[in-house]
Amino acid sequence: MIRIQNIYYMLAYAFHVLNEEGYKRVTTEDFEYASDLFAAILAKGIANQIKRGLSREYINKTEAIISPAGKINVSASIVQNSLLKKKLVCDYDEFTENSYMNKILKTTAMLLIRCPEVSAQHKKALRKAMLYFSNVDEVDPSRIQWSGIRYHRNNTTYKMLLNICYLVNEGMLMTEQDGSRKLARYVDDQRMHRLYEKFVLEYYRRHYPQFNASAALIDWDVDGGEIEYLPAMKSDITLRYQGKTLIIDTKYYEHTMQTNSLFNSRTLHSHNMYQIFTYVKNMDFAHSGNVSGLLLYAKTDEDIVPDNDYIIGGSRISVKTLDLNADFSNISNQLNVIVEKLLL
Repeated sequence: MIRIQNIYYMLAYAFHVLNEEGYKRVTTEDFEYASDLFAAILAKGIANQIKRGLSREYINKTEAIISPAGKINVSASIVQNSLLKKKLVCDYDEFTENSYMNKILKTTAMLLIRCPEVSAQHKKALRKAMLYFSNVDEVDPSRIQWSGIRYHRNNTTYKMLLNICYLVNEGMLMTEQDGSRKLARYVDDQRMHRLYEKFVLEYYRRHYPQFNASAALIDWDVDGGEIEYLPAMKSDITLRYQGKTLIIDTKYYEHTMQTNSLFNSRTLHSHNMYQIFTYVKNMDFAHSGNVSGLLLYAKTDEDIVPDNDYIIGGSRISVKTLDLNADFSNISNQLNVIVEKLLL
């Protein structure tokens, strides 16, 4: 289990805006549930966005109006007998705050307001913010088109807010047997894995700039250069320092070890080992041994905690765990020790 307060710190690294002064009070609060944390962040973030101004976009509308605007729809006006009411049906663009991004914010805020695990103070703050969303519609949270959202200079301040909305809607929303929806108490493993990966990358970018941390692509070391149909290889985190390279693959599972029921034994996940070994061997095409790999698991409650270093085919492959339920200063120290031992 991950301490809820540490989710805030992980978000703060993943989305730098949370380091701003306006969010500092959130770090002093104790949260029992992720939904309460997300409500606190959204309440503050939406209030900040209201001060900057809500995003607006042009939306096409067709309706009968007294003063013609845009393009007059003659056939629709005849069918609807709008002329008898001294109106014309017109097709026109309205510049409105009822934008898709604002719809997602309102939908998520209303889910959190209805959630019993959200504290009264954070519900009150969200309700206050929603007064400015009276002209904004809600949407079906299960049909939000996340991949269609595009950020640019004028709406970049929405990025962190919508990523919080994504965690709530995709990582916590459950449908009950009667068709109603409720929020789970914790974020699911798939979304936490993405946050975990982003957190580790941004942590090393911030505290070890000399390592040039990146999510680097890895080329296949093939003879003849023919790579058609080969899948792309992209590391979670790649660190480089003075001729050495460390490839880190983050893993967030309910169980760190896999169990062989036939032999009653536990081993590391085989596909994880195959993957990191493939990454290392293809990046170290010169066979120098200067490229190493690390599987960095989020620690679970299991008795066996992997902490191993192997030399396989001349390359170092390490398996470590990161205790995300510790004080954040301890998490920071764990990350420092791991990378300094393997790369410095």
